[in-house]
Amino acid sequence: MAMKKLALVVTCIGTFAGAVEVNLSGSVVSDNQKMLTSRYMGYVKKMAVSEGDIVKKGQLLYEIDSKEIESAERQVDLSISQARLALQMNKNQYTNILTNLSRHKRLYAKKMVSKYELENLQLAAKNLKDMVKISQEQVNQALAKKEEVLNQYNYLKIKAPNAGVIVAKKLNEGEMAIPGMPAVILTDLSRLKVVAELSETQLRYINIGKEVRIEIPSIGLETTGKITSLIPNSNPMTHKFKIKMQFDAKNRSVYPGMYTKISIK
Repeated sequence: MAMKKLALVVTCIGTFAGAVEVNLSGSVVSDNQKMLTSRYMGYVKKMAVSEGDIVKKGQLLYEIDSKEIESAERQVDLSISQARLALQMNKNQYTNILTNLSRHKRLYAKKMVSKYELENLQLAAKNLKDMVKISQEQVNQALAKKEEVLNQYNYLKIKAPNAGVIVAKKLNEGEMAIPGMPAVILTDLSRLKVVAELSETQLRYINIGKEVRIEIPSIGLETTGKITSLIPNSNPMTHKFKIKMQFDAKNRSVYPGMYTKISIK
């Protein structure tokens, strides 16, 4: 009876020329999956993709309504007009007082005005010169604010950062997009890997860089791969470890979620 049990264990693990073969099942995953969200809150004006769509880099995914930004743009335009008006008024007053100051200097030389009057005009000229500088800075700040607001329009159109497939769409047209909440999940098909779990006792047969044999039964693909990472499970009670493997897709259409068989000698 003991010999039968031993034979069963050997059959489950398998031996080939004295080497132990570990057989695992896993799944294809993308090593570059992105959850895309908007930077600003607003209603979805246009949803350009659906689940399962394959998109190119830079392709429009969805667009947010711009009413809030348009309102901010009108406010900053008003601030620019007010700042420019204040600047022009201060420039005009500064020009006038420089003219008066020049005349008072000539009169003071002829002792026709007092030194007190001349000094008052000199002080007023200095103050107005400072006011012109301040007004110019206010105009510059308002223009910078306008540029900042206009730049926000670029973030209303959310585009694909890379080519891939849309695996989830959380929002529809007319719904509210909220910063930090994913609206679209994009999976990169050019960076696919196989993920599998193994027990703690199987770790002795695993090392980074080890070649493996991978099969994807649904598309009849048999190929080779290589272990690229070993990740401890977040739950220590399971005593499970996760391995990731890169593989040669041989120009076949492989998608995330496909079932795989892995053989490790």
